[in-house]
Order: sequence, then structure tokens, then C-alpha cells
Amino acid sequence: MSATLPLPDDCTSLPPVLAGPLLRRLEPSRLVMWLVGSRALTLTLRVQGVGDIRLGTQQCTVVSVGVHAFVHLIDVSLENALPCDERIEYDLLIDGVEGIATWAPHLLYGDASHPDFVLRSRVDQLLHGSCRKPHHPATDGLLCVDELLAQQHEALDRPALLIMTGDQIYADDVAGPMLRAIHALIERLGLFEEHLEGAVVSDSAKLYEHPASYYHRADLLPALQSNETLRDRFFGGARKPIFTSSNADNHLVTFAEVMAMYLLVWSPTPWTLIAPQPPALTAKRRERYTLEQTYIDGFKAGLGNVARALAHIPTLMIFDDHDITDDWNLSAQWEETAYGHPFSKRIIGNALIAYMLCQGWGNNPDAFSEVLKKTDAFSATGHDRYLDSPVQDDLIDDLLKFQNWHFVLPTTPAIVVIDTRTRRWRSEMNLKQPSGLLDWEALSELQQELLDHPSAIIVSPAPIFGVKLIETVQRIFSWCGFPLLVDAENWMAHRGAAQVILNIFRHSRTPGNYVVLSGDVHYSFVYEVLIRHRKAGPKIWQITSSGIKNEFPATLLEWFDRLNRWLYSPRSPLNWLTKRRRMRIVPHVPEHAEAGERLWNSAGIGQVFFNESGQPQDIYQHNSNGSPKTRMVAPQHHD
Repeated sequence: MSATLPLPDDCTSLPPVLAGPLLRRLEPSRLVMWLVGSRALTLTLRVQGVGDIRLGTQQCTVVSVGVHAFVHLIDVSLENALPCDERIEYDLLIDGVEGIATWAPHLLYGDASHPDFVLRSRVDQLLHGSCRKPHHPATDGLLCVDELLAQQHEALDRPALLIMTGDQIYADDVAGPMLRAIHALIERLGLFEEHLEGAVVSDSAKLYEHPASYYHRADLLPALQSNETLRDRFFGGARKPIFTSSNADNHLVTFAEVMAMYLLVWSPTPWTLIAPQPPALTAKRRERYTLEQTYIDGFKAGLGNVARALAHIPTLMIFDDHDITDDWNLSAQWEETAYGHPFSKRIIGNALIAYMLCQGWGNNPDAFSEVLKKTDAFSATGHDRYLDSPVQDDLIDDLLKFQNWHFVLPTTPAIVVIDTRTRRWRSEMNLKQPSGLLDWEALSELQQELLDHPSAIIVSPAPIFGVKLIETVQRIFSWCGFPLLVDAENWMAHRGAAQVILNIFRHSRTPGNYVVLSGDVHYSFVYEVLIRHRKAGPKIWQITSSGIKNEFPATLLEWFDRLNRWLYSPRSPLNWLTKRRRMRIVPHVPEHAEAGERLWNSAGIGQVFFNESGQPQDIYQHNSNGSPKTRMVAPQHHD
């Protein structure tokens, strides 16, 4: 059954730009941007104070992902450095004529004729957040970014950057109406098809038409005994009753599905090209679909403002599990199960290719030069609408071995963004036990990156210092052999990784001031961490903002917050049972919160202001529900 009403098929009826531009890594002598066009565009970048720069093959790599979908990876080096702390207008001209005011007027603020950006000389403030699930009932936290930018008229008021710390999309948890829109967009843009191995369908076209395509994707695996573990672990057969409501009924499978998802979560334009109709569903599924439709409609309504914000502030990103699949690489046993089956390996690989094109490359283009050549060869095989499976699988193998997803920004203070998903410290004693979030080699590299910096900002998708009670519950489930039930992924879950990361903090040549930015957990909190029995530091702040469009079950979090305060007060002997016993954790308190409350449960975006020493001086959580921003305040008297 077609996912959409008949629409014109020719390229001339499509807008030239489907999504973007997104500002990615911006430096005084280098501008990196991302854009998707309905054709390979002839672009000219116009920059205030520089003039027009025609974007040839050296400045713009074009990767075709469909008949009418072309990813433009823009990377421009400048001979003369741009000024810092000034508003710099820019434009992207198509065919040397039409600028952004013509083809995307929704990207402009007020009476402006061009978008602009500011290159900050130091990181005196930034925005951060994670976990943006389109069909969560909460309002989109990226709208808070747009509101902030709309109010800031002075260059020095502009945040240095926006850091997304994981789960920018939910490839493994997709609403029925969103999946229907994805299929409509695939058809509208002619996104490339692919052959599938190990499933009951032989290719993507049959997948989209299969009765199990909506809400029953676990049924795409043949009913073989060897597939039972894969079905339980990969397609959400094992429900998570405590920390997450994992639901893989509509897990994205094909490369085209993931690419369409990116277009639909970052731009309002693709939504104007489709008119998706509900599929045939049972009465119960139809009820769920209708409810999800209301949430998707609300999400869609804000996308113009979201796109406007992303066209004005440099944005850096790192993956967490939902960008690829739930519990990605959680344990050695999980890896054996997922990578040992051609269908699940292809699902992971497709999400990773899309992540590389839409997120990873823009963080650090230099790291992707070789893999991008292979990606270009991979996309070239889609000339007959079907991708070549051997070439696709070869690219996936390369990406699964790729070790440069992390990156470092030469800012003041330095920003070190770590990959806690692909370089894991696997348990050798018990393959079921959660892996450490970084292995020994990656941790050694992290220490080298930090040496001799007076201060540093570490971006770790999962908090390094989390809520002790929740980590204890996770540990108990892991001991019982059920880490998948509780999302048992935290730094302290693996003894080796925990000891090494804490030793890095104690090293005499690593920074005296650390700020750890994290997300993942669907609630926000701030901890100040003090090293016991050591003079002169270091000082550590764990600042967690989550989610952008997700929240923890409210009543459950209230009880966890309360029990954690009772059981793990500074004087509690239970503290000596943790791997953090040589450190003292001082929680900051949400201003105007109920007495004793330390965990803040509201979708939105985090904002941190830094002093000249790289220490946080003000920490806020902007709430997407319209309530005033929440300041996280250090207590006057420690418990």
C-alpha cells in the first residue's frame, strides 16, 4: 500500500533545498556546513567581509542518496581569518542568484535579509542537551535555542556553540505516523532501495509493503530458533520496566529510512512534499497511531524555528545508542548477537552510514576523508535505484572498525568529545556484563588530550558521575544477568574503566578544572565533585541536561531522588561501597524546586556560563513547557 497520495514526480516541482543549511564546525579560517538538495546544486557561499566563494568539488562534496536527494558537505578554508565576537552575515546562492531569503525565508530572524553567525574568541557560554524523541508529549527543547537566539542582538550575548550529546534521532523507537511519513518521503524523493539478507523480505520495497512493517518489525525475522535471542535483544522483545520504555516495534531498517528520518527531524520542507495516509491497522493499533499523530503534528509545527536556530549557531554532535539502536554495544554478548546476523548488522550499519553523513562528518571533516571516498562509491551504485550489497557491506565493515568518531575542539577552554559507544572495554569474565564505556587504549588517548590544559570541557553522553541509587539498581540487575532490562550503562558499571577515568582526574598534569557535559538519562542535574585528601584540586562539575524532547517518568524519578538523598547522604556508610569513595559529591539544587529536590525533570536545553578560569559560574535549564528557566544553585551548606 502506498504511504502517500500521488504527487508530481519531476525534479522541477521540488524545492532546491530540502534541509539546511546547518552550521557545524566553525573556526575563524574554516567554515563547515551541511545541506541536502533535491539535486546537485551549484552553490556560492557569500560571507560578510570575504565576498563570494564558488563552491567547487574541493569545497563541497555531494553524495547522492536518492534520485532527488543529494547531501552537500560544505568545507571552506579561508585565506584570511574571520573576526571573532562579531556578527557575520552569510548566504548560500543557488546558481549564483537565489539566496536563502528566497528559498528558505523561514531561516531568517525578524527583518534580517541574511542569517548570521558569531565566532566566539573563548567559550564563555554554551548550550547543550540530548534525547530528542519526536513523538514524546513534551515540547521540543530546541525551540528554547531559537527563542534565545531571537532575543540576543549583541554578538557577545551569543552562545559559543550548541552541543548535542546523544540521541539526536531515535532510529529504534519511531512513531507510526513518523514511519508513514518516512515511507512517503522515500517514495517522493526516490531514495535508494537495497537488498536485504536474513529477513522474511528480500528487499526494501517489499519491507515497506509488508504487513509487519508497522508495529511488528520483529516479525521480519524468520521464525527460527537461532533468531530468538536476536529478536529479544535487538527488536525490544525484552521490555525495560524501570529506566526506559524501549519500543522497537518500528525500528528503522534501511539506509533510506534513516536518511528520511534525518530530513524530517531537521527541516519543515520535506513535510510539505508528502501527504501520508494511515496504513491498514487493527483497532488497537489505530488508536495508538492517532495519539502518536497528535504528538508528531506538534513536533512538525516547530521545525521551522528549529531549522532557523541550527542555521545561526555552530552545532557539534556525538552519537549515543538511539542514534543507532537501543543498548548499542552494551556487552560483548550483545555484540556477538547483533553483528553475527546479517539483518541486524545491516540495520546497525545503515544507521551508522547515515550518522556519518548527517552528524559525524561535520564535527571533524579531516577524519573522514578516506571513508567519504568509499561512501561516494557506495552511493554511485544506486544509479538503478538499488544499492550494491557487497559495496554497502564493505562500507559498513569499515565504519564498524572506524575509531575517529571522537574529536577535540581547540577552544578556550578545550572541548574534548568522547565516543563512549564503539571503543568499549569488554568484560572478559562474563560476556553478559556491561562493557566499560571506554577501553584502556581510548582512555590513554583521552589522558594525552587533557595533559597540560588548565581547564577542559569533556562531553560524555553518559554522565561520569550519576545518581548512585540508580547505578546501584543497574548493578543489581547486571549481577543477576539482566543488564538489558535497566539500561545498565554507566561509567561505574565496569571496574577497569571506572578506576582509570578517576585516575585521569587525579593525574597531576591533567586540568585543574573539569566540566563534564552529559545527557542520556532523561533528567537534569548538577554535581560538584571534590577529591578527598588532595590539596589544590582538581575541581570537577558534572552537568547533565536531558532530554531535549524526552522526560523520565515523573513519579518514579521523585522516589529515586528522595531515596537517593536518604540512602547516600555524605555521612552514609553506603558511600564506601561505591567506586567513588575517594571523592565527595555535592549536588546543586534546582532553584525554586521542592525542598531537597536535586533531579530536574523537564524537557528543554541546558546553558552553562564559564568564568575566565573555565569554571561554571551559572548553570541553567531552559524548560520547553514555557515555565521560567531553572537555575542550578550550589548549596550554601553541604549535607
